[in-house]
Amino acid sequence: MINTSIENILDRALLGYDLSPQEGVVLLKQTDPKAIAAIRSTADQLRYNQVGDTVTYIINRNINFTNICEQHCSFCAFRRDDGDAGAYWLDWGQILEKSQDAVRRGATEICMQGGLNPQAQINGKSLPYYLKLVATIKQAFPHIHLHAFSPQEVQFIARLDELDYATVIAALRDAGVGSMPGTAAEVLDDEVRKVLCPEKIDTATWLEIVSTAHKLGLPTTSTMLSGHIETPEQQIGHLEKLRSLQQTAINQGYPAKITEFIVLPFVGQEAPKSLRRRVGRDQPILADALLLGAVARIYLGNWIPNHQPSWVKLGLAGAKEALVWGCNDIGGTLMEEHITTMAGAVGGTCMEVESLQNAIASLKRPYQQRDTLYQKVLSRGLYYF
Repeated sequence: MINTSIENILDRALLGYDLSPQEGVVLLKQTDPKAIAAIRSTADQLRYNQVGDTVTYIINRNINFTNICEQHCSFCAFRRDDGDAGAYWLDWGQILEKSQDAVRRGATEICMQGGLNPQAQINGKSLPYYLKLVATIKQAFPHIHLHAFSPQEVQFIARLDELDYATVIAALRDAGVGSMPGTAAEVLDDEVRKVLCPEKIDTATWLEIVSTAHKLGLPTTSTMLSGHIETPEQQIGHLEKLRSLQQTAINQGYPAKITEFIVLPFVGQEAPKSLRRRVGRDQPILADALLLGAVARIYLGNWIPNHQPSWVKLGLAGAKEALVWGCNDIGGTLMEEHITTMAGAVGGTCMEVESLQNAIASLKRPYQQRDTLYQKVLSRGLYYF
């Protein structure tokens, strides 16, 4: 028998009630194998109730256009200063070449993010540079979905050019950006952020920028960088902020909202030594990531139904396991991935479509290609709405 209070929490979740933050913390703190098994089973059942049995995937490509960055996040092994060994900044031709390769390989999405490079300007302004990045891709491939520029990048552009966030987001949207990655969230708790990323935007700014994107019709994703110095209470606080953000978008009738939630377990193998020593390990603990993913499904699923693990961070076997802990999407092909790989992740930088399909099929679950906004892709260029 599991604890009666755990049973009651899970029963209420199965009836469609939202968890309270206190209930979420109780679930995250469970160590008894029977309780954890019940949490897994509940998350899997809710996944089935909310989105069905089909597991989705996307054919996409990452383009990290520069690793030159003015900030010094304690977990980041990707960033470089200008002039450092390994520093790079792609030119327009390289951007176009990578985009052409993505389209040739069937991608429906290009995900583009980069370091905060103060030199990335045209005529002394930052926004025109980012708009040219977008135009370089969209003029050549108008039908590709551009999933680009995190809330941190929006704040960076706005600060350098002395613009408000809405002006920057609207300009990027009008240029052809189709959705915003919900990265730079790390953990939405300012005490954690003071240690992890003291130069990054604070929690309130991240939430403001994402909510502004929703008001302006730009969908976003949501993420959590987990498994480092944060507590269960801070993890649930993060989920509560995301749920509230999504409720606002839905209840206010905004034209866009959060499309998915992704757990991003911390990889510390090549991270700066101070945080590595504090965390005390190099690779994610799969059991912790699975439990957090299951609780996230229970906590968020009524409002954010699509949940995705990171095969880059967990490996394909770990990501496949997450599909029976509440996840319904296995992510994308990526084609190249630098940020996590440079931190020492073991999952690789590219995944073939057949590998994703085989992983899903091994669970006796159907698979379906999707686009960025979770519409079915029947064949290249043909969509089912």
